[in-house]
Amino acid sequence: MSTASSLNKIAANSPSRQTPSEIEQSIANALYDLETNIPDMRSALRPLQFTSAREIEVGNGRKAIVIFVPVPFLPGWHKSQQRLTRELEKKFSDRHVLIVASRRILPRPKRSNRSRNTQKQKRPRSRTLTAVHDAILHDLVYPVEIVGKRLRTREDGSKILKIVLDEKERGGVDYRLDTYSEVYKRLTGKGVNFEFPQAGTEY
Repeated sequence: MSTASSLNKIAANSPSRQTPSEIEQSIANALYDLETNIPDMRSALRPLQFTSAREIEVGNGRKAIVIFVPVPFLPGWHKSQQRLTRELEKKFSDRHVLIVASRRILPRPKRSNRSRNTQKQKRPRSRTLTAVHDAILHDLVYPVEIVGKRLRTREDGSKILKIVLDEKERGGVDYRLDTYSEVYKRLTGKGVNFEFPQAGTEY
C-alpha cells in the first residue's frame, strides 16, 4: 500500500498530514484500503478526508477510535457511515469507531470589548460552546435520532444530562451506549447518560 496515497485521506490543512500519529496513519491506510478494494464503496469514499483521530479509553480495558472530520465533509461521511463504520470495526477489532465533525468553539466576547466589537461580525451560534457540545451529541449517535433530553440533579448536587434515543434503534446500538457516554465526557468534560424511552415517561 502506498503511504503517500493513504495520507491523501488526511485533510491537506491538517497538521496530521505531515506528522500523523500511529492511529491516524492506521485510519488513513484502512480508508485507502477500503476505497481501493471495495468497488461499490469507491465513489463514496474517494472524496472523504479526516483531520485527526484519537483513541479513547472507555472502560474495562476497551478503547474507542474517534475520527474527526472537516465539517463540510460530514454529510459525505454520513452517506456511507453505517457500512463504513462496520468495515473499520472489522479492521480495528474490539474498538468502536465514532465519527465527529472537527468544530471550533469561539470564545464569548469580553464584556469590556463588546462596545468596540458591535460593528464586527457576531459570533455564529454554531461556534458557541453549547452549540458545539450539542452537535457532538448528534455526531456520536448518528444515524440514531435523539428524541429527548433531561437534565437530572443528583443527591450530591451535581448534574447529569440524560439523552433519550429512538427506541426503534435499540437493537443496533444498545451495546455502544457506554462508549458514547465516555467519549462525550472525554471530549467535553460533561457527564451524560444515553438511554432508551422508559414506559410511561414523556420526553
